[in-house]
Amino acid sequence: MKRRYEFIAAGGLAALAVLAGAGPAVAQEEERITADAVQAVMDNIWVLVAAVLVIFMQAGFALVEAGMTRAKNVANIMMKNLMDFCAGVLAFGAVGFALAFGPGGRFLGTKGWFLDPGSYDFGNLSLPTYFIFQVAFAATSATIVSGAMAERTKFKSYFLYSLAITGFIYPVVVRWTWGGGWLSRFGEGFHDFAGSTVVHSVGGWAALMGAAILGPRIGKYGSDGKPRAIPGHSIPLAVTGAFILLIGWFGFNPGSELAADSAVPAIAVTTLLAGCAGAVSAMITIWVKTGKPDVGMTANGLLAGLVGITAGTAVVDNWGAVAIGAVAGVLVVFSVLFFDRIRVDDPVGAISVHGVCGAWGTLAVGLFATTSGSALGDGAFDGLFHGGGAGRLATQAVGVGAVFLWTVVTAGALFLLLKFTIGLRVSEQEEIEGLDVLEHGSPGYAPDMASVRSSATPATPVRATELAGAGR
Repeated sequence: MKRRYEFIAAGGLAALAVLAGAGPAVAQEEERITADAVQAVMDNIWVLVAAVLVIFMQAGFALVEAGMTRAKNVANIMMKNLMDFCAGVLAFGAVGFALAFGPGGRFLGTKGWFLDPGSYDFGNLSLPTYFIFQVAFAATSATIVSGAMAERTKFKSYFLYSLAITGFIYPVVVRWTWGGGWLSRFGEGFHDFAGSTVVHSVGGWAALMGAAILGPRIGKYGSDGKPRAIPGHSIPLAVTGAFILLIGWFGFNPGSELAADSAVPAIAVTTLLAGCAGAVSAMITIWVKTGKPDVGMTANGLLAGLVGITAGTAVVDNWGAVAIGAVAGVLVVFSVLFFDRIRVDDPVGAISVHGVCGAWGTLAVGLFATTSGSALGDGAFDGLFHGGGAGRLATQAVGVGAVFLWTVVTAGALFLLLKFTIGLRVSEQEEIEGLDVLEHGSPGYAPDMASVRSSATPATPVRATELAGAGR
């Protein structure tokens, strides 16, 4: 009996020892699960905050465009920026998101229409989080076109091409790149971290086709073919818009990390440095060229630097970011002057800021990327200037060229279709009097009714055209 009790006691002690040894392992597993869950929540919250910042950029685009154009068209401009976002959300949600990220091939997604939740897996990010972030980018690409075609485009045509860009033209490019398509696997792997080409150049090249097919504003070019200045009505609005865009870019670039991790602050720094370098270099360039530090061109230099760094913001060091932004600031000045010389009327410089500087920033990845200063860690690589060879630069060039060809062909076909069906341009009378009243029924700025009445006889009614003219 004694030996029996000794056996039972030994067994009990062994069981306690096993449990004691297993305790820390179970606790560690629970701790790991808890940490993963917390990280997932943090990732989703951060990306949602970043998405809101990107959506806020719509206000910045609206103010820049309004400030750099005439007061008689300000309501039309605000309406366009409002509706390309709202229409873009619906088009991208219905079909664009599936084309970009749904199951399918290397060129198009073929499933997941209307945000079907069974078709997607984004790791820590939920489908709602990822959609809201991506749709903000889609709307950005569409709204870029508005500025280049300002003051002379029919609103109904604008509404339709906003749907086409967000529902088809832009999502196809996303599929090729961020959606795991052919371009992401080409050569050494096309790299566009936050969209210098994917977002900005798509908008810029579509703007180029729209402005070219639409034609210049009345009075923009004299009989000798030389461009004439058509000043915008509010520099304060334009500069305020540029500052809003700068703020929004801290969602655009750091948010593209798609996680709340240590890379986010580093990406924010390269974003800031490049934007400021672009503003300073654009100011110096236009100052040397014209004798004056032009305010509008300097604001465009800020945006040019931000667009330029967007592709490589996570793979370049701080001084690489400064160099990329500074070159973008110089480029935007000469690009604006170039398009003016070839009679492509772009009231806000959208083609130069987003198309040209987006292409430059994408190519710059192949030059300035460095493993030593990258925020990506294991995903870093070296560009040509850091001993990485020309292979990456060649891959980037193929990507820039492919997106350019796709966008100019599809956007060009779209604008020509609109031109020869419902019409793309307003009448001469509408353009001269302003689009606010004749397109939308009311001026963007309320006229001074007292001054209008004092200039008219009691028997003469105030006409809509007079109200429109009072706000010019």
